[in-house]
Amino acid sequence: MTGARVDQWLWFARVAKSRTLAQALIARGKVRLNRSKIDKASTVVKPGDVLTVTLGPQVRILEILALGVRRGPATEAQRLFRDLAPAPSRATGEARTPAEMSQSQPQAVRSDGAGRPTKRERRLTDKLKDRYGPL
Repeated sequence: MTGARVDQWLWFARVAKSRTLAQALIARGKVRLNRSKIDKASTVVKPGDVLTVTLGPQVRILEILALGVRRGPATEAQRLFRDLAPAPSRATGEARTPAEMSQSQPQAVRSDGAGRPTKRERRLTDKLKDRYGPL
């Protein structure tokens, strides 16, 4: 096998969740092959080619090492490419995990009596008014 379709390779490498989503990325111009935009999902890629894929705020630069024959586990998919993108800088806050993001963002503070009551406040109010008997 000398080459593979770019949408199929993106799916094999687990860059896209499905071939349809890979085709949509290509159609929107989010994929470049060797620095030139591609507009067809049937474009053939081979080992040694470099793909630049824009996924939201993240840009991935992938050198194709192998073509693959199936969409296997993640460890198998990682052997298909080498990531050439520079490591994200922690100073700019790029590529943070959702857990890191939730820890760094303060919780919203609501003053007492403002807005809708929370579930806990509603239960305490019901208990105070003895609507549902002893809790």
